[in-house]
Amino acid sequence: MLLEASDGDETVVYRAAAASAQVQVEPVGRWFEAYIRRRNRNVSSSFQELEEEEESSEESADEEFQLEEYSMLRKLDPKDWKNQDHYAVLGLPHLRYKATQKQIKAAHKSIVLKHHPDKRKAAGEQIVEGDNDYFTCITKAMEILSDPVKRRAFDSVDPTFDNSMPSKSEGKENFFEVFAPVFERNARWSSKKHVPKLGTVESSFEEVDNFYSFWYNFDSWREFSYLDEEEKEKAECRDERRWIEKQNRASRAQRKKEEMNRIRTLVDTAYGCDPRIKKFKEEEKARKESEKKAKAEAKKREQEEKERARRAELEAARLAKEKEEEEAKQVAQQAKKEKEIQKKAIKKERQKLRTMCKNWNYFADNEADSVKMMEEVEKLCDRLELTSLQSLNEVLSSGSKEENKAAVEKQVQEVNAQLQKEREAEIQARQAARSSEQASGGAGGGKGWNEEDLQLLIKAVNLFPAGTNARWEVIADYMNMHSTSGMKRTAKDVINKAKNLQRLDPVQKDEINRKAFEKFKKEHTSVPPSIDNAVPSERFDASGSDGNAAPWTTEEQKLLEQALKTYPVNTPERWEKIAAAVRGRSKKDCMKRYKELVEMVKAKKAAQEQVAAKNKK
Repeated sequence: MLLEASDGDETVVYRAAAASAQVQVEPVGRWFEAYIRRRNRNVSSSFQELEEEEESSEESADEEFQLEEYSMLRKLDPKDWKNQDHYAVLGLPHLRYKATQKQIKAAHKSIVLKHHPDKRKAAGEQIVEGDNDYFTCITKAMEILSDPVKRRAFDSVDPTFDNSMPSKSEGKENFFEVFAPVFERNARWSSKKHVPKLGTVESSFEEVDNFYSFWYNFDSWREFSYLDEEEKEKAECRDERRWIEKQNRASRAQRKKEEMNRIRTLVDTAYGCDPRIKKFKEEEKARKESEKKAKAEAKKREQEEKERARRAELEAARLAKEKEEEEAKQVAQQAKKEKEIQKKAIKKERQKLRTMCKNWNYFADNEADSVKMMEEVEKLCDRLELTSLQSLNEVLSSGSKEENKAAVEKQVQEVNAQLQKEREAEIQARQAARSSEQASGGAGGGKGWNEEDLQLLIKAVNLFPAGTNARWEVIADYMNMHSTSGMKRTAKDVINKAKNLQRLDPVQKDEINRKAFEKFKKEHTSVPPSIDNAVPSERFDASGSDGNAAPWTTEEQKLLEQALKTYPVNTPERWEKIAAAVRGRSKKDCMKRYKELVEMVKAKKAAQEQVAAKNKK
C-alpha cells in the first residue's frame, strides 16, 4: 500500500511493477528445523512465531520471578509429606499451577542450596539422620511437581482452590460481579483451551447460549488419584494390588461424580439468576404472544372472509331461488291461462257438439234412440280432447245428416273400445292383487286360516302386547295350544298373517271383530241350568242374568284392579264391595271379568314357559 503524499507533494507512478515469479527455496539450518516442526504439527509460520513469543515471555518471566520463603518449612513432618503444599515448600505459592518447569527447577535449586543437609551441617546446625529431616519434604515436592502426571493429580486437589459457590440471593443482587470470578476460577479444570466468558448484560442470545451450552457439557480433566488412601506399590501380592486399585477407582469415581454435580449445580444456579435469561424468556414469551395474536387475527379474518363468502353465496342462492320461483310462478300463471283458454275452448266445442247433435235430433227417429245417442254424445264430450272435438265439429258443420251420423258413431265406437280396454286392464289388476293376497294369506302350514284361527290370533295379539319377551313365539304356542283346527303355526306364519290383517280394509276388520265378539258372547252367556234353591258361591253367581255384556273400558279395568287390592280374599262380602267400587258393573260382571283375567294370565305364563323350554333345548 502506497503512503499518502505529504502536503504540497504529489504521488506519481513512474513505471509498472514487474510480474511476480515463483522461486523454489529450500530451508537450511535452524530455519529447516522450524520448517520440520511446523510440518509435523501442521501449523503455520505465524503460529510458530506466536509460540516463540510466548516462550520468550515465559523465559523473561522465569528471569523475573521471586521466591517466597515458606515460614513453616523447618517444622514440616517428612512422614506427612502428602498433606503439604508443594508449591509453598518450593517458594512458589504465588504462581502455583501457572509456574513453568524452569521456574520450578530454579526454585528447587535455590531451596537446595540453602537447606541442603551438608550446607546446614557445615554451618553447625544439628541434622536429623535418615528420611526424618525436613529436607525430605523438599525432595518430595520436587518429585511431585517435576512429573506432569503427579503434578496434574496434585493440582486437581489444590488445597488453596475455592470450591464454594454463591447462593441464589447473592447472585440475584450482583449477578455478574458474583458469578464471573467463580466461572473464571473453575475454567482451569476445562479440557478445552478456549472457555467462553460470562459476558455482560448486553451480550447477545447466541453468546449466552454458547456459554451455557459449554458449561452444561463441561469436560473436566480434574481427577482425584492424589487422594488415594492406599498405594498399590505397598501391596505384598497381586491380589492385594488389584483390591487396592479397585478401591481407588471407586473412590475416584465417587469424587468425580461429586465434582460434576458441583459444576452442574453452579451452572443451574447461574442460569436461574441470570437476568439475561429472564429477559430472553420474556422476549420469547412476547414473541409467541404476538405470533399467537397474529395467528388469531389471521384466523379471525379468514373466518370473516368465509362468513362474508357464505353470506354472499346465501344471498346469491336466495336471489336465484326467488328468480326461479318468479319464473315458475309466471310459467304456472301462463299454464293456468292456457288451461283456462283450453278449458273455455273445450267447453265451447262441447256446447257446439251438443247443439249440432240436438239440431239433428241426435240422428234418431224415436225417443229411445235419441236418449241413447244423447248419452253417447255426453260420453264423447267427457272423453274427447280439444283437437278431436274441433275436427268432429268441423265434420258435423259441413256434412249431411248421414255423414254426420256416421262420423259420430265412428267416434263413439272408438271411445267405447278404449273404455273396454281400460275395464279389462283394471279387472286383470284386481285379479292379480287378489291372487297375491291369497298366496300370502295361505302360507301358514300350507292351508288357509279359518274364522276361529283369525279370532284366536286377534285374541293372542291383544293378550301378548308389544314388549313381551319372544312375543311371536309365545303367540304361536298359544294358538297351537288352543286351536281346534289342528294346524301347527310357526312364528313366521303368525307374523305374516298379522301383517295381512293390518292391511285389510276397515270393513273387513269390523266384520272379523264382530264375528269374534258374537262368538265370545255366545260362549260366555250360555249358563248351565242350576237348581232354584242353589246358594251362589263367592267365585261365580249363576242366579242373576242382569250382567252387562258391554266390553270393559280402561277406566273400569283400573277401578277393578284397585278394588281387588283394597278388598283381599278374607274380606266379608268382598264382591259386593268390589261391585260398588266399579260403577256400572254388577257383582256378576266383576267376578266374570276376574275369571277371564286369571285365565289370560295362566295362558300367557304357560306359553312363555314353553318358549323358554324350547330355547334351552
